[in-house]
Amino acid sequence: MSEYHTPVLLDESISALITDPSGVYADATYGGGGHSSEILSRLSPEGRLVAFDRDADALANGSGDKRLTLVHNNFRFIRNFLIYEGYPDGIDGILADLGVSSHQFDTPERGFSFRYDAALDMRMNAGSGTTAADILNTRKEEEIARILKVYGEVENSGRIARLVCKARESSPVLTTGDLEKAIGEALPQFARHKALAKIYQALRIEVNQEMRSLEKFLSGAAASLKPGGRLVVITYHSLEDRMVKNFIRSGNVDGKEEKDIFGHANAPLRAVNRKPVLPTEEEISRNTRARSAKLRIAEKTAERRER
Repeated sequence: MSEYHTPVLLDESISALITDPSGVYADATYGGGGHSSEILSRLSPEGRLVAFDRDADALANGSGDKRLTLVHNNFRFIRNFLIYEGYPDGIDGILADLGVSSHQFDTPERGFSFRYDAALDMRMNAGSGTTAADILNTRKEEEIARILKVYGEVENSGRIARLVCKARESSPVLTTGDLEKAIGEALPQFARHKALAKIYQALRIEVNQEMRSLEKFLSGAAASLKPGGRLVVITYHSLEDRMVKNFIRSGNVDGKEEKDIFGHANAPLRAVNRKPVLPTEEEISRNTRARSAKLRIAEKTAERRER
């Protein structure tokens, strides 16, 4: 499993997650199974773990532990599947590591990395959905620019979108090499890799509808926890971290605080840590992909009962 993906903030996240070794937990992003393995190592024989991943390659890492149930689906449907698996009254904790796995980055044919000349795919679920190439070759210039600006915070998004549309007039932009050739003149000379990373992040988010899925997941996770249950989320960029922070504080990803007729906040969670937990310098030196990680921890509040 370590060859597939090195789990980030492993001890910090699992220590925050498990409040009852005999409880029921969910790993919403199974990946290489690193976090799940650590959860299982801390559970008693009575404990249970339900793990989700839409990537069939990830689920091939299943440990065979009888306490583990694997679900091949998007974590946005977590509430539905937990009910289906027999937990309609809620579970004790849910973990989500929102990062792309090392395996996905390091597998050329998945198209997640500009380090390889490969097809522009980027689908988490390789069996369905729109690819990055589909987006670049069919969307309007304005839409491509919006995706790059909103999801990648790409400063010259308009120029890059124009170059893509100009290039595809001659031939489709199908590979990572095609894309870099098309937009090469717009990439900064001394920060080329950083600029490409932002572009690839934006395309990946759009391909996999990550922001929409995260919003659905957060609502489903809050509804799936017992009072006192923990939600533990590891984020890797400002967009998703802001959504998680807002949801914990206000109960919605926009951060708008809403109150009931009695003046009580409708937020179903409360923050356990006011500031995110960050990886140590030692962890970052071992695993550079941990450098942007932030860990947020929340707890399900008890339902209010008015007299």
